[in-house]
Amino acid sequence: PKTGNCPMSTPWLIVSDLVAVAVLVFVLYFPRNGRRDMVVALLGINVGLLGIAMTLTRSTVNLGLGLGLFGVLSIIRLRSSELGQQEVAYYFTALALGLLGGMPIDPAWATPTLMGAALVAVYVGDHPRLYERNRNQTVTLDRAHTDETELITRLESMLGGTVVRLKVRRIDLVNDSTIVDVRYRMNGG
Repeated sequence: PKTGNCPMSTPWLIVSDLVAVAVLVFVLYFPRNGRRDMVVALLGINVGLLGIAMTLTRSTVNLGLGLGLFGVLSIIRLRSSELGQQEVAYYFTALALGLLGGMPIDPAWATPTLMGAALVAVYVGDHPRLYERNRNQTVTLDRAHTDETELITRLESMLGGTVVRLKVRRIDLVNDSTIVDVRYRMNGG
């Protein structure tokens, strides 16, 4: 059976979503990042949103209300655990794939094409060879550095790279320490 005025049937939407989320999780995310706990989160959020989106598009319940409630739940989830920007990108891609699979659109090729575009974006954006020498760390130094030039020199020596940007988070003159977020490029290679 066709859904709405969209020529793509419900089973194909579900299969498209499941294939796309499997690629996202098992081909892109886990081999690159190795966080087993995120596998279940990505799969669960995707399949859950797929089911909710399909249910809401086929019922009289206001779709905006349902998606708004789901968005609130997602934000709570994101705030309850410390996720890096990389994990947030995978998380929202899983959400987008679920929405695309659960809401039939016309023409039929648009859903798999948009799913493919989301996967390509994550593949390229998280590719290990993209900016492979760039790093970001929060460093706690055992000295209060008030001179930025001296701080950069120490960080470059310690990290073996060139500081691209830094943000001093805290200088403790009493306990003689500095906490700094530093972005740097590894030397060589």
